[in-house]
Amino acid sequence: MTSSKKAVAITKDQIDSMIQSIRGLRVMLDADLARIYGVSTSRFNEAVKRNKQRFPEDFMFQLTADEAAALRSQIAISKPGRGQHRKYRPYAFTEHGALMAANILNSSRAVEMSVFVVRAFVKMRETLLGSRDLAKKLEELEEKLTGRLDSHEVAIVHVLQELM
Repeated sequence: MTSSKKAVAITKDQIDSMIQSIRGLRVMLDADLARIYGVSTSRFNEAVKRNKQRFPEDFMFQLTADEAAALRSQIAISKPGRGQHRKYRPYAFTEHGALMAANILNSSRAVEMSVFVVRAFVKMRETLLGSRDLAKKLEELEEKLTGRLDSHEVAIVHVLQELM
């Protein structure tokens, strides 16, 4: 698949910012993946539809009307101007779906950029795991401190009782 668009340079930080949380999953929207892979959104979605069997529900799903409206108001996914609004609700691709999409596109750019997409998802996963580990450590520390404070309070109450 070749693109009529010029290849746009996309940075790793831009790819990182395209990963969103929808339905509790980290996903990228079809329009963002199309941009990364250097094809139009319609051509991207055509390739996906021709290879539907490669995209089970855990790889890709279509946003509900409410989800699409929420995204539209959050990040203005519709382009300004006449005829630029999407006719269909966007598709969201998980990490595996984004990689599969690169495999069905017949362009060297898709192959090249898929590495960046996978790395962005890996970085996001590591960040989330690090956050969970930190939260767990803070919880453990809080429990230890609470235990210490309770024993200190008991000791203070005991001392006060002895003094009385």
